[in-house]
Amino acid sequence: MKYLYVALFSLWLTPALAMSEMTAKQWLDNMATAVKQRNFVASFVVVKDRAMEPYRWSHGIYKEQELELLTLLNGAGLEMVRVDDQVTYYEPQNQPYSIATNTIAGPIPEVLFSDIDKLQSNYRFVLGNKGRIAGRPAQQIRIEAKDQDKYNYWLWLDTETSLLLKSAYVNHSGELLEQLQLSHISVTEQPAPELVEISQREFPTPLPKLDGQSGESSWSIGWLPQGFELLKADRHKLNMNNELADYYLYSDGLVDVSVFVQRPLASQRPSGALTSGATTVYIHNAGAYDVSVIGNIPTATAKNIAESVQRPL
Repeated sequence: MKYLYVALFSLWLTPALAMSEMTAKQWLDNMATAVKQRNFVASFVVVKDRAMEPYRWSHGIYKEQELELLTLLNGAGLEMVRVDDQVTYYEPQNQPYSIATNTIAGPIPEVLFSDIDKLQSNYRFVLGNKGRIAGRPAQQIRIEAKDQDKYNYWLWLDTETSLLLKSAYVNHSGELLEQLQLSHISVTEQPAPELVEISQREFPTPLPKLDGQSGESSWSIGWLPQGFELLKADRHKLNMNNELADYYLYSDGLVDVSVFVQRPLASQRPSGALTSGATTVYIHNAGAYDVSVIGNIPTATAKNIAESVQRPL
């Protein structure tokens, strides 16, 4: 009989030991796989300072299609629908539009569900402590910046399903600046009825893909944190004041940073920063032009980017 006990104990212990020996990178890979393959419905909130944004998130596989629905529950609402490699956005007071992509541009960095390897040159993956989140056992994974110019990003993953339970942008003092936490998650055998309904919808034709840059750059951005590359550059009017601005979008894979250059604002406000959670908005008055930098980066980083913008010689 004791041999039977030993055998049963060994069967129970083997997967537990296997999970305890997993690296942080393996946990992240398992999360990306779980998000793509499991049927689940989750509710979560994004907390920035005293503001809270509630979301509902559904994912499933139905008739060999991968379906995903992310809905912002506050205000007039915002709905994002993904069917395989097409995402459609339903925004208040705007016509719905689709783009060809396999990830939704929501509050969770897209890279976490795709090619996490691209982060390794600028971030370290560190295994943290175990705990409980939303009543479920969780493993902490820390994505730590290799320099002081970026924030760290921490995640807590469900040890049973590998799905995300919580994430946070964290400064180098260990302070949680902005958090995303699930309040409920249900993993099921079949996809949610709302996803089955989505599979029967008709969606707009995806917009044509635009080149990353349009024409010659009007400005030279002399400094960026390590790893940031230009994704897009164009010129368009800003919704807030209808002013024409040169626009540049940079990314290091985890964080996007937007840079706007325009003629001086009428208010002539002094240079300075506004922050909300991890998001920094830094406006630099350069005399003949204003520079605005927006992204989930430290204030000092945004300031350095803004002050490095010049007209090319």
